[in-house]
Amino acid sequence: MTDKLGQHAAQTIAAGSKSFATAAKLFDPATRRSALMLYAWCRHCDDVIDDQQLGFRAQETTDESSETRLNELRHLTHRAYAGEPMQSPAFAAFQEVALGHGIPERYPLAHLDGFAMDVAQRRYVTLDDTLSYCYHVAGVVGIMMAWIMGAKNEAALDRACDLGLAFQLTNIARDIIEDAQIGRCYLPAQWLEQAGIPRQEMTAPRHREALAGLARQLIDLAEPYYDSARGGLTALPPRCAWAIATARGVYREIGIKVKAHGARAWDARISTGKADKARLLGQGLAQSMASRWQRPAPRSSGLWQRPV
Repeated sequence: MTDKLGQHAAQTIAAGSKSFATAAKLFDPATRRSALMLYAWCRHCDDVIDDQQLGFRAQETTDESSETRLNELRHLTHRAYAGEPMQSPAFAAFQEVALGHGIPERYPLAHLDGFAMDVAQRRYVTLDDTLSYCYHVAGVVGIMMAWIMGAKNEAALDRACDLGLAFQLTNIARDIIEDAQIGRCYLPAQWLEQAGIPRQEMTAPRHREALAGLARQLIDLAEPYYDSARGGLTALPPRCAWAIATARGVYREIGIKVKAHGARAWDARISTGKADKARLLGQGLAQSMASRWQRPAPRSSGLWQRPV
């Protein structure tokens, strides 16, 4: 990418998500550019809400409240859709993608609603509450990515949403302790109560075994969503199918490792290495090729259903 917006997006994903960066290299150039610019906007919004830069504490913080920053993001999103000039590289990139691909405005606004849940310090009592959060911060991103790839029918968007849900459930399991250290908890309060873990004591070593049990529940819960997402590969162009199948494999591998590590899952941040990624690239290619002739099973009626 030689243009400034493309370079900004590429630099953002290289620093912010090595897992998705690997898969994104498989897209055709035009799709890769749009996908990376959408990612850059999502990363930017996340950082603005948390007063960070690429997931880390910003060197220069602001005195604005999170609510004020969230309202500004919503305002800029409306302005982007109105075709007004954007000064922020992230919003200029987003404007190009959103208008160029005709992404309905309700999707990015739904994504911002996910950040609003963090701003409001929402408490997630039931599993349905947690899945609703997963939809807003990740499921709707999957929908927008599918839109960029040309998969716009409702069935394909359901599968794309399912992949986002699976990704976020995996992220929650991997980051339970890290989130708790900054006062956030996405585990259903009902689960914590059943496991005998007071929320304010989640980081205590004596609860690690019980917490590992809840992480296993999350990973197991993600599996049918990963399965459903694989059924959506047929709706994607071949190179997009390979990229998404690879991303699916990389994130799913993280969940497998979290589950395997048990109570030691949070001793160090779990990720996939080069050997893992090479293997998963090959598996993704095989899955994408098989999707050209396979007919996927119907989406399970037992899965969480996104709002339409």
